[in-house]
Amino acid sequence: MRILLTGCAGFVGWKTAELLLDQGYQVTGIDNLNDRYDCRLKTWRLDQLQPRKGYTFQKCDIEDCAAMEQLFGANAFDAVINLAAQSGVRASVENPLVYFGTNAVGNLNVLECMRRHAIEKYVLASTSSLYAGQDMPFQESLPVNKPISPYAASKKAAEAMAFTYHHLYGIDVSILRYFTAYGPAGRPDMAPLRFVHRIDRGKPITLYGDGSQSRDFTYIDDIANGTLSALRKVGFEIINLGGGRDPISINRLIRRLENLLGKKAMLDQKPFLKVDMLHTWADISKARSLLGWKPKTTFEEGTRNLVDWYLAEREWARQLEF
Repeated sequence: MRILLTGCAGFVGWKTAELLLDQGYQVTGIDNLNDRYDCRLKTWRLDQLQPRKGYTFQKCDIEDCAAMEQLFGANAFDAVINLAAQSGVRASVENPLVYFGTNAVGNLNVLECMRRHAIEKYVLASTSSLYAGQDMPFQESLPVNKPISPYAASKKAAEAMAFTYHHLYGIDVSILRYFTAYGPAGRPDMAPLRFVHRIDRGKPITLYGDGSQSRDFTYIDDIANGTLSALRKVGFEIINLGGGRDPISINRLIRRLENLLGKKAMLDQKPFLKVDMLHTWADISKARSLLGWKPKTTFEEGTRNLVDWYLAEREWARQLEF
């Protein structure tokens, strides 16, 4: 199969591209390489992919209608995995227009290109942030109609438009709600890598609230495996990809990283932010039954892999801007 993978320089995009190539897919990766966070990390990820057989990269923005039409016209894609997104809850409050541009309008551009070029399979990355205020563990059937951040609202819009194109044009859609992906070469705006970096450098961690808030951390390889599994024909389905175990508190994460690095964290405690969720926890029974997927990597293994990667890449990773 020939796959168009958007957001291939991103955290989930990079690892998904690796897995697709390992399994013999032809992958065209696109990314606009924006400066949402330090591009040296995106460049490092792309450098891991560039030598691979079956992989081509093109700098392209999914908001650019003309460029996307040219891309689709020049290639015979069998499926699209759309991982291009403006991510992060807190930053979305500061710049909601940028988030809706990529996450909603960009998503629509992709769907329009698929319609015009008769591409039948679409995998869309969504978010656990939609479940704010719901009972845990979160099930896909919950009514997620009250997003508490522009980021979550933009992803809800993307999900709704994907259903519209399924209904009108028969596009087969798998929507994946990711739960806190972490691991080597992760996003520097998320707690795991940011905390490793700051503990290692002896700089304080900004902690919003008392640290009792928790997340259903999901290792990046497991997220990528689930994304690949979602290429199968499902009709229209929304599927959680999460750790599926008891959520991990931020305090526990900090203690674990302190032990792995052999250094004590300094904390700069601030009030809890209204835009954040207190806890996340995925019900992953649907992913098990529909995709045959379950996470394999424990929190202990995953955090060890993250710290090992950081220490191995420390010479340049310590220079990253967080």
